[in-house]
Amino acid sequence: MSRRLLKAAEAIREVVAASILTDLRDPRVENVTVINVEVTPDMREAKVFVSVMGDETQKNLSIRGLQNAAGFLQSKIANRLDTRYTPRLRFEIDRGQENALVVGEILARIQREKDGEPEPNEPESEQPESHQSDNSDTPNT
Repeated sequence: MSRRLLKAAEAIREVVAASILTDLRDPRVENVTVINVEVTPDMREAKVFVSVMGDETQKNLSIRGLQNAAGFLQSKIANRLDTRYTPRLRFEIDRGQENALVVGEILARIQREKDGEPEPNEPESEQPESHQSDNSDTPNT
């Protein structure tokens, strides 16, 4: 990517992040962090990657709220950037952190298997026997 596009992407990221934090009043847009912005070479479109804290429903609501506020955010960008076109904003969830957590869990599972330790979610082979002994200790009256 050219230096010009990188500078424009960073300026868009700053404007959108600041506007989400201070100017947007939409209750759907909560706990949103702007991670990255990718701008097309003709500067007509910008893909804004965001991270949203919460479940899938909250993420979908936040994306919908951001899409509804895109025109407002584009006007803020137009005030900041002096370009022929103001990029049309498209919002997407950045799955980088989620993917990192999944990879970390997989690596931890591989390490446990390598060390011969049982899975934390799997019952150990001794548990059913101890459960049976608990039942046999109760008196039959």
